[in-house]
Amino acid sequence: MEKSTQYILENKQRFLDELFELLRIPSVSADPKYTADVARCADKVAEHLRNAGADKVEVCPTNGHPIVYGEKLIDASLPTVLVYGHYDVQPADPFELWHTPPFEPTIRTTETHPDGAIFARGSCDDKGQMFSHVKAFEAMMKTDSLPCNIKFMIEGEEECGSNNLGPFVKANKERLKSDVILISDTSIIANDTPSIDCGLRGLSYLEVEVTGSNRDLHSGVYGGAVCNPINILAKMIASMHDENNHITIPGFYDKVQELTAAERDELNKAPFDVEAYKRDLDIDEVWGEKGYTTIERTGIRPTLDCNGIWGGYIGEGAKTVLPSKAFAKISMRLVPNQVSDEITMLFQKHFESIAPKGVRVEVHPHHGGEPVVTPTDSKAYKAASDAMTKTYGKKPIPTRGGGSIPIVALFEKELGVKTVLMGFGLDSDALHSPNEHYGVFNYFKGIETIPYFHHYFAQG
Repeated sequence: MEKSTQYILENKQRFLDELFELLRIPSVSADPKYTADVARCADKVAEHLRNAGADKVEVCPTNGHPIVYGEKLIDASLPTVLVYGHYDVQPADPFELWHTPPFEPTIRTTETHPDGAIFARGSCDDKGQMFSHVKAFEAMMKTDSLPCNIKFMIEGEEECGSNNLGPFVKANKERLKSDVILISDTSIIANDTPSIDCGLRGLSYLEVEVTGSNRDLHSGVYGGAVCNPINILAKMIASMHDENNHITIPGFYDKVQELTAAERDELNKAPFDVEAYKRDLDIDEVWGEKGYTTIERTGIRPTLDCNGIWGGYIGEGAKTVLPSKAFAKISMRLVPNQVSDEITMLFQKHFESIAPKGVRVEVHPHHGGEPVVTPTDSKAYKAASDAMTKTYGKKPIPTRGGGSIPIVALFEKELGVKTVLMGFGLDSDALHSPNEHYGVFNYFKGIETIPYFHHYFAQG
């Protein structure tokens, strides 16, 4: 372990330079115009795995973007860790809100990262965290200190639904056989307060379309006499929360797993400074479902949010029209026992039922995923906890993550293997937003911690 740590220290600048090279590739999986860049990024990840010492490295084609696979099997009697990550990123729009170009990584200091943060799309989600595993693996390989077998599966479609991961996993069960899956695509509470997510919310994501007249109409000639799809859509979306911010879709909460008072008390013991939270977001007050704390609202309660809404004229100057169509993208975060397909059907049925006769409504499901809870009493969780205790000097706190990694449930179903969610980012790192960033401290802390996980897991 000392040799591995020393190797990391001696190669810090190269590790940083290589991450920057990866971040410069605009691997936006959701936008077809970046298809070539996504493929180029897959090739670069494969190159780094080969250089680090992995065997059988392959860029595996799918019906969408490729999956990068590599492995190092040193002894069949030792445990095997399957590392999952993704090299694709969210769209960088709106570009004008970035302080520096999204695909030209820049280091700047922030309040939460006084030692510097890497500003670039994908720096935290998930290239920086995924690459920590590649560099930790390299450090172990180059110092002959790899204590167990490792497999890598790095995909290129996580940000657009992982549609082709399921078929790949089903077709490669033997190749992916392992004792635990290790993922770094989550966050810690703070740089001086490590934590490990032991649960994630699921997801139902869809797009709605409201159509009124057969063409855009003059707002003076027709205004007040014909349904305006934007007005109608806004009312329909607003009606989905009541005065207590409770979701109004019939049956939505029927399967929600309610935590006991003791479980809620335990969850709320995690350090949380609501004033710092509001300062970071520049808001006057928090908001959400009545009767729950912010930690509970983002960890154990389901949500419904409009992620985008558009229609009509939005260019310069004025154009007084009633638009023919209005659109919105809507996501629902789900909690244990809710099923994404069922929630999507409930939403569609309700949304269609509340539409007035003057419009036509279409609901287009995009993708979904199931909520998961991971065990905190497993050998793998203990290895992760011991590793973070070693490098942070403080035992990590188990937390519930508000985001979704739909493939965790897929892995458990198809491979029969539990997952450890050992992330190193911060919730304030502007994931999916302009000016996404990732602390230099966090990047190297991940590289430092991951070898200890493998060490403790192999010992166990």
